[in-house]
Amino acid sequence: MEKREIYTVQNGKVVRSRRFCPKCGPGVFLAEHEDRLTCGRCGYSETKRK
Repeated sequence: MEKREIYTVQNGKVVRSRRFCPKCGPGVFLAEHEDRLTCGRCGYSETKRK
């Protein structure tokens, strides 16, 4: 994954398009899977609600 896929530009401002891991803190993004969000660093996982 490249950085240009994680950030987007809206109205001249840079905006994150993914969430940070609540355990690891800023700088570690959660990976988006079909049914869950996971952190590759600490193993934190959340299930997506439909």
